[in-house]
Amino acid sequence: MPGIGVLANVVAVLIGGVLGLGGGRFLAERFQATLMRACALVVIFLGLGGALSKMLVVGADGHLSFVGIDMMLTSLIGGAIIGEILNIEDRMTAFGAWLKRISGSSGDTHFIDGFVSASLTICVGAMSVIGAVSDSLLGDPSILFAKSVLDGIVIMLLTATLGKGCVFSAISVGIFEGAVFLAAGAIEPLMTDAALSNLSYVGSILIFTVGTNLMTLPYIRVANFLPALVIAVVWGVM
Repeated sequence: MPGIGVLANVVAVLIGGVLGLGGGRFLAERFQATLMRACALVVIFLGLGGALSKMLVVGADGHLSFVGIDMMLTSLIGGAIIGEILNIEDRMTAFGAWLKRISGSSGDTHFIDGFVSASLTICVGAMSVIGAVSDSLLGDPSILFAKSVLDGIVIMLLTATLGKGCVFSAISVGIFEGAVFLAAGAIEPLMTDAALSNLSYVGSILIFTVGTNLMTLPYIRVANFLPALVIAVVWGVM
């Protein structure tokens, strides 16, 4: 069934969110605070591990060397400039505020933070793009099935601490992966090995910054860095 991988990912996020909501109600505030730090550490190390796996390469002499630094700098700086011009973070926040209003969650002070953080965590990364393209062109949803399991667990943990807003990240992942699924034929020529490696490299850095935000370190407007992913892919095609 075409699109079953995308559908499975959306359903997994919803299930994880519902389980997180149910479990979060029975957690005392101090447990929620500790669980939040645990979630932040998980996201930080997911991003850090992904970035380092692309950044560090063992040379023929057995020494570690850094690669892709020029691409990373260009993508992040260029992406930040474009993102600030487009004001993506504020637009995403406004969408979260609209969801908060129509869902009757006006009293939920963490709703928007939960929606934005959860959406970025599960949408930013190579698995979303590769999985949706594979589902569309090859009829192989296995990548998205694996991602669904991971996303369900992450969203369950995030929802237990940040609340209902995280559940609505199912909309974000459905729109993002659905768009890639529909546009797969057009973007397939861009998905070279170098482009996918760059996408994973920069995407992992953005996931890391989502984790630092969850850790309540100085806030980074991660959504405004999303154009960096496009620049990273283009760099890999050139």
